Amino acid sequence: MTLSSETPVVILSHGFGTDQTAWSAIRPWLESRFRVISYDLAGAGPDGAKTYDFRQHSTLFGFADDLLSLLASQNIERCIYIGHSVSGMIGAAAAVADPDAFAKLVMIGASPRYLNDEGYHGGFEQSDLDGVFDGMATNFQAWGAGFAPAVVGVPDNKAIDEFSRTLFQIRPDIALATSRTIFQSDMRAVARRLERQTHILQTARDLAVPQDVAAWLNKSIDGSTLDTLDAEGHLPHMTAPDEIISVLERRLLPTSNLA
Repeated sequence: MTLSSETPVVILSHGFGTDQTAWSAIRPWLESRFRVISYDLAGAGPDGAKTYDFRQHSTLFGFADDLLSLLASQNIERCIYIGHSVSGMIGAAAAVADPDAFAKLVMIGASPRYLNDEGYHGGFEQSDLDGVFDGMATNFQAWGAGFAPAVVGVPDNKAIDEFSRTLFQIRPDIALATSRTIFQSDMRAVARRLERQTHILQTARDLAVPQDVAAWLNKSIDGSTLDTLDAEGHLPHMTAPDEIISVLERRLLPTSNLA
């Protein structure tokens, strides 16, 4: 495909513990069909300590403001947005704030709330999250050594090593603050207000996000679709890229109609 000025723009936004290099397995497929822009979330990547602000990024809305600023700086009036994990809700917040900037959203392993609530199964009790935070604060390296294989969720040593590399690239105090922001957030009201075409991708088994959460999103976002991947773990774009590409091909092509 020959790309032109009319080629749709895809924005790639990664999840906690990774940076924009996490998209390397599916990026070639995307770049042959779209203009692709990826970026590092505040706190992530080699310059993470310079981009993170403890006040601004104490809520996911601060990250959403970063995304909208990126679109403005690149003169992008309309995009297809692909967000993994926390970036699913970052994209949702940005799309609620500026719906015209988003043609479609793709959420991979996204969750609006990780804590269980009455009538809602997020997957975690507060005691579970307190244990995570205590482990990170006590010995970040030891905690991360156990967290990496658990969140990857499949015996893929290359993916585990790569996730560990980007996780340990984050300054420990920023990682702890970011994890608190993510795991204590409740973005259900935002998800319910989302009016852009949304495609939800969820693996068959994910330590971080139960299938109940994906079903809740599908029910709560009007007109959304839900694809359960023939894959396990929280990082299918790294460990099962062909599954992701298969869904993207079906959901994003043809791209002539971005309404």
